[in-house]
Amino acid sequence: MIAAEHFNITKVKYSKLTDINLENLPFGKYFTDHMLEVDYEDGEWKKAEIKPYQPLVIDPSLAAIHYGQSIFEGIKAYKNASGEAFIFRPLDNFKRFNISAERMQMPQVPEAIFMAGMKLLIELDKDWIPQQEDHALYIRPFMFSSDHMIGVRPSDKYKFMIILSPTGPYYSAPMRIYVEEQYVRAVPGGVGYAKAAGNYGAAMYATAEAKKKGYDQVLWTDAFEHKYVQECGTMNVFFIIGNKAITPGLETGTILAGVTRDSVITVLKEMGLEVEEKRLSIDEIIEAYKLGQLHEVFGTGTAATISPIKELKYRDYVMEFDVDSWKTAPEVKSRLNDIRYGKVPDSHGWMEKI
Repeated sequence: MIAAEHFNITKVKYSKLTDINLENLPFGKYFTDHMLEVDYEDGEWKKAEIKPYQPLVIDPSLAAIHYGQSIFEGIKAYKNASGEAFIFRPLDNFKRFNISAERMQMPQVPEAIFMAGMKLLIELDKDWIPQQEDHALYIRPFMFSSDHMIGVRPSDKYKFMIILSPTGPYYSAPMRIYVEEQYVRAVPGGVGYAKAAGNYGAAMYATAEAKKKGYDQVLWTDAFEHKYVQECGTMNVFFIIGNKAITPGLETGTILAGVTRDSVITVLKEMGLEVEEKRLSIDEIIEAYKLGQLHEVFGTGTAATISPIKELKYRDYVMEFDVDSWKTAPEVKSRLNDIRYGKVPDSHGWMEKI
């Protein structure tokens, strides 16, 4: 692990924190005092900098703008009752970041830069970590191609950065979801399993159309038959059918291998539920609903954590759920929060201390 002396660190003179209330924060609106920045040039990573948060100066020919070589991750840090700071499963995000980098023909970021830089940055700005329920410090590592030229090829230069944002819940209320049949998020052989910026840009039109219909997000279906469910907006999705939890499998490469998804699977099994990862059709979901066997539907993600779905609409058929009567999703959320906020021992080794 690279020590602090291997980073150029420039601290702010005055913190912006004095002007910000860390209670009831909107997601992704405020950013902490410092950021990490390091360039990749001539086949190697240069010395990393931690410096005051500031705008970037870019050239109009910046390769990332024109050709979309851009990836990111989402991670969260929490404080326990004693004020100690911990990051939730950052090594898993680091590994997934480099999986995305490989798919997008970008260089691997060394663990020493990613992990040590993240910890140093959070140590500087740890006073920004909120301590109230459903609040955290959102960590955004990202990388983009930084060549100054126009030409369709992988860039020779890249910039890796980490910024931090104190935040509240991403979705503050149970959601209404529209099952999407026309537009697609990902196809086999594509980049659906990578956390590529373009995946999110491509999803915005369908999401906007769903919002015109009064829905919060879309439940994506497969590209060929529009029959098998995939992700829900920016989240993985779980269905509690009978005494089993079912979530779409990862085998087709169209679904992001969510860190929260994996954590939820672990917790569900600890609660005694059978968990099945498989291709799940909308027809199976509707049949289970009609039989009274579809008890809960919820999304999972770093930003969203656990987000209940109170309504699913497929064509003219509407499925409604009494979220207030649910048992499973609230219990999963409670157990995860207890680990994240240090209320119970971390038996999984998920929390990385700062």
